Amino acid sequence: MRIELKRGGLAAAVDTKGGELVSFRDEQGTEYIWSGDPSYWPGRNPNLFPIVGSLKEGRVRIGGRSYEMGRHGFARQMEFSLAEQGEDFAVLELCQSEETLEQYPFPFVLRVRHQLTENGFETRFEIRNPGEEELLFCVGGHTAFNCPMRAGERFEDYRLVFDQVEDACPAVPTAQGLLGGGTGPALDHSDTICLDHAVFDQLDTLIFEGLRSKGVTLRHKDGGRGVHMDFSEFPMVAFWTMANGNAPYICLEPWHGCAAREDESGDFADKPHVIRLAPGAEKRLSYRVELR
Repeated sequence: MRIELKRGGLAAAVDTKGGELVSFRDEQGTEYIWSGDPSYWPGRNPNLFPIVGSLKEGRVRIGGRSYEMGRHGFARQMEFSLAEQGEDFAVLELCQSEETLEQYPFPFVLRVRHQLTENGFETRFEIRNPGEEELLFCVGGHTAFNCPMRAGERFEDYRLVFDQVEDACPAVPTAQGLLGGGTGPALDHSDTICLDHAVFDQLDTLIFEGLRSKGVTLRHKDGGRGVHMDFSEFPMVAFWTMANGNAPYICLEPWHGCAAREDESGDFADKPHVIRLAPGAEKRLSYRVELR
């Protein structure tokens, strides 16, 4: 089911399949969210839960038992229920089921709240532990923005500009989707990544951890309106577009968790940035997007 949101001149749409915000348009009608064209990539803005990235050999141990789960978890493929709705917001909910318990042996309540703001939108993850044991999970966003944003432009005309100058080297996944020590082009006292399909054709994903910056702006090199993402509540941020296809989008991904490391133990409890939630407790994490 598709739910339309409005605030002032802004408009958005949310889909109960995957709990995604699938459209965001400004007062001129410019669409910022990728369309999901399957000739490139059918995704648009998946919610990553209860893992981020790939598992080692596709499996993870929980309580001494091995479980199989696909990349980025199951939430992005499931039907959410509509829990709350207003003119400018919607809250979508997913709970455990027989299907999820086969992959992930925890009761949980995942709510995703999409809210239009004065100049953009906020996505908030609300995870509650209704069980009697500690809940372990990772969570993240995967928002795909049109790039280029306007006719006559190219992907290579765009830049990712961090809030602060950085000295950082991104991790990149192996062919199996794991993190094994490989790195991409460094930010050497710079705040800017110049987008280039040739880089993503070789490296797939750029993954940063421990940045000074709390946000990043996607914008054209010559100015004009772009989007700024505040990822301050997440310890990692990643950038991805489909390799070897000149795909016209770029994903900005705030992560609390990441793909398995090649030397990882295989236990869920040992995953980087795993969140531990006591019985009855709730965790909230938000990322915000503004037009700039």
